[in-house]
Amino acid sequence: MPTDTTDASAAPPLVLGSTSPYRRELLSRLRLPFTTAAPQVDETPLPHETPAALARRLALAKAREVAARHPQAIVIGADQVADLAGEPLGKPGSHERAVAQLQRMSGQTVVFQTALSVVCLASGFEQSELAPVEVRFRALDAGEIERYLRAEQPYDCAGSAKSEGLGIALLEAIHNDDPTALVGLPLIRTARLLRAAGLRLP
Repeated sequence: MPTDTTDASAAPPLVLGSTSPYRRELLSRLRLPFTTAAPQVDETPLPHETPAALARRLALAKAREVAARHPQAIVIGADQVADLAGEPLGKPGSHERAVAQLQRMSGQTVVFQTALSVVCLASGFEQSELAPVEVRFRALDAGEIERYLRAEQPYDCAGSAKSEGLGIALLEAIHNDDPTALVGLPLIRTARLLRAAGLRLP
């Protein structure tokens, strides 16, 4: 019976172009060795740029910037933008902005546009995908918003809500085809692109 003689050590290194602990935890589920690198990218939206286009552009820019410093590696870049009726909502960064975001999203449907790019300069590989997640928020009163923010302090999360934590209690429904996309790294798509880039996964 033939045996697989592929040397796993011959695989190119894998780099996650992100310092997000959420994305790091998600990627670790694929049981591939990887390192992380902070992408140096200006995340300012362009004039009239849609949330989906912004997420796609930033994910690719992050992957390309890190790949330029690690040309032999397969590099993952990702970005997420909350889309409220076509308006991008980023990370609030403060309690006051998080309150304002949640007030606006109360009772509304928000699409979290999660973009993924995989780049390897050595092989010339470059592919991107978008994983939109439709989230319907409950009608939230001021007390619920305040208690949630004080408890979880999700100021580093687009849209001010951590669905993997207490933020799930703010929601009525989630619709998507890649369950980890809402947390920041769509693993079904990630696995697909990594296989296409030449890595072996189960």
